[in-house]
Amino acid sequence: MAKNEKTSKKVASTAGKLLQNPRTPKHVKKVAASALTQTADKHKK
Repeated sequence: MAKNEKTSKKVASTAGKLLQNPRTPKHVKKVAASALTQTADKHKK
């Protein structure tokens, strides 16, 4: 993956929902967490 590629907001949102669901299998949570680590940083002003 190139340094400038980031996970889209839609994918990040879905990944967050998967991580919050206690019935989500561990292997799915692992992939979701990986996607979230690749999201753009939120800049505070």
